[in-house]
Amino acid sequence: MTIDHFARKAGSYEQDPNRVGNVQTIAGAIRGVFQLDRSMHLMDFGSGTGLLLEGLAPHVARFTAVDVSPSMHAQLRAKQDRLGCPLEMIEADLERVDLDRTFDGIVSSMTMHHIRNIEAMFGKFHAMLREGGFIAIADLDQEDGSFHTEDTGVHHLGFDRTAIAACATGAGFRQVQVTTASVVQKGGRGYPIFLLTGVR
Repeated sequence: MTIDHFARKAGSYEQDPNRVGNVQTIAGAIRGVFQLDRSMHLMDFGSGTGLLLEGLAPHVARFTAVDVSPSMHAQLRAKQDRLGCPLEMIEADLERVDLDRTFDGIVSSMTMHHIRNIEAMFGKFHAMLREGGFIAIADLDQEDGSFHTEDTGVHHLGFDRTAIAACATGAGFRQVQVTTASVVQKGGRGYPIFLLTGVR
């Protein structure tokens, strides 16, 4: 059985202005790299309460939100009627199951450090994208372990940018780039957030 690491914090998740502002900045960075349009079907991997997809939904045709946490998706479900596009919600652990879906793009914010085998996950992303589809993956630069103050199923203390870019390239993605998307302020210090983009 999958543990819902976010069960206790889902209700207050969006009360942190730094968290909300960070994800809004990431959404803007994604829109700056890729020209979204109302024909696109995107997947938000690790969608949580929907902070990232909220910033992108008005620009696309529909979203599929995938997350392992029922409590986080309960928060998303409460606001799905005002998102700006139709939403499908799937509670699934993509490390254990495959989705029989294809998408025009896969976006994700602050989820990959919860994934044990990121090489395998990039392979799944590649398989789920239509030709010409894109990934836009935001996560932490390598850090000293101080970012997470509680156990939420963390498997990586951020990532080296060159190494994670190599994982995406190894999975078959082209035009892979890693840029700074945001800086999260937490505990009196800043933690850089990168945005990895690539095209199938």
